[in-house]
Amino acid sequence: MLVAGFPAGAFQTNCYVVAPAAGEACVIVDPGQDAVDPLQAALAEHRLTPVAVLLTHGHFDHTFSVQPVCDGTDIPAWIHPEDRALLADPMKGISRESAAFFGGRLELREPREVRELTDRGELELAGMRLRVDHTPGHTPGSVVFTTDTEDGTEVVLAGDTLFAGSIGRTDLPGGSHEQLLESIRERLLGRPDSAVVLPGHGQTTTIGRERASNPFLRGLAPAPGRGL
Repeated sequence: MLVAGFPAGAFQTNCYVVAPAAGEACVIVDPGQDAVDPLQAALAEHRLTPVAVLLTHGHFDHTFSVQPVCDGTDIPAWIHPEDRALLADPMKGISRESAAFFGGRLELREPREVRELTDRGELELAGMRLRVDHTPGHTPGSVVFTTDTEDGTEVVLAGDTLFAGSIGRTDLPGGSHEQLLESIRERLLGRPDSAVVLPGHGQTTTIGRERASNPFLRGLAPAPGRGL
């Protein structure tokens, strides 16, 4: 499996391209602010052809470039229905203070083709199987995507649900600290220690590392089973 990522824009949001190997089809995850040029460079470097954009949630630092990326390559965007409204009206997902920074308005548009994700659904894209888990808390429509490497290691595209040493903020509209912790407990903590977490910001981590050392997860027991 090939995973290439880079931090985009002022918010340093991680944008990823994921493919079975170089020279094949790929999916793009969370093309944020100023992601178009570095994304094109990554696609060219690895000779990849995008077939879809996957959005872990609707905050504009993760969706800023989704319309030009999708419409420029004629591919669909996938997002959970509870966050879909944020694609065209990102102000619904930010604080008053942040809105004031943008003069009270920030105009974005939906891509021509938007498809809605379902909890515990599976996507067959670019020769890969990606599982979808709804993980509300950071936003009502937050999700994580999971695929497996050739040796069976889980790769979790976690958005802003879980970070290395932290969790997503819950003080924005639609956020809930209790709901986020429950999402992490039910959908992430029961996974193998080796599961690799690719977060929306910051460095890569593993489920085992976060279970052992993340201060926000202290005392949080996994749900029975693997949470999948």
